[in-house]
Amino acid sequence: MSYLLEVLPSLLKGTLVTLEVFGIVLLLSIPIGAILAFLMKLAIKPLNWLLTIYIWIMRGTPLLLQLIFIYYVLPNVGITLDRLPAAIVAFTLNYAAYFAEIFRGGIESIPQGQYEAAKVLKLNHMQTIRYVILPQVTKVVLPSVFNEVITLVKDSALVYTLGVGDLLLASRTAANRDASLLPMFIAGGIYLILIGCLTLISKQVEKKYNYYK
Repeated sequence: MSYLLEVLPSLLKGTLVTLEVFGIVLLLSIPIGAILAFLMKLAIKPLNWLLTIYIWIMRGTPLLLQLIFIYYVLPNVGITLDRLPAAIVAFTLNYAAYFAEIFRGGIESIPQGQYEAAKVLKLNHMQTIRYVILPQVTKVVLPSVFNEVITLVKDSALVYTLGVGDLLLASRTAANRDASLLPMFIAGGIYLILIGCLTLISKQVEKKYNYYK
């Protein structure tokens, strides 16, 4: 118990960094992904090609490679970021691509008759998106969005590769220093608690949106 109390402060400090990365990436990537999804529906071929290539690259290459590229390669062309901002940029670009595909699928699931009904009601494009499309898309994509959110918690451990002092790095440092696996088990327990809380939140949010059925 004394050892647990000794290592717990550093692990909790690492947890705060993990939550910081998670929160910032989530706040940035979901809105960006939604905007990209609606932009992909515009009949502008050059823009569609550009977004398709971006999503293909982000989804087709490992997130770890993207982290390394942004932090270690971009300085060679004059773009230098500190460790934490580099991690946040890489995660945001990666997850925005995944969220864009999720929202695009949700948008395409909306029957064409909904758009026609909006025209009959004389709603403009923005009103149609706000009052007709978004409520239905939100209900459709919620399970997939929360799956990605939970994955983000686990993927956030990759920031340790850039030397960011997150939960995983804190646990590995303590484990190597003390020749004990206990810090790693504690870190695993903290990740399980975080994911458990997100799972409960997801169930409550999905239940709230059941009235869109």
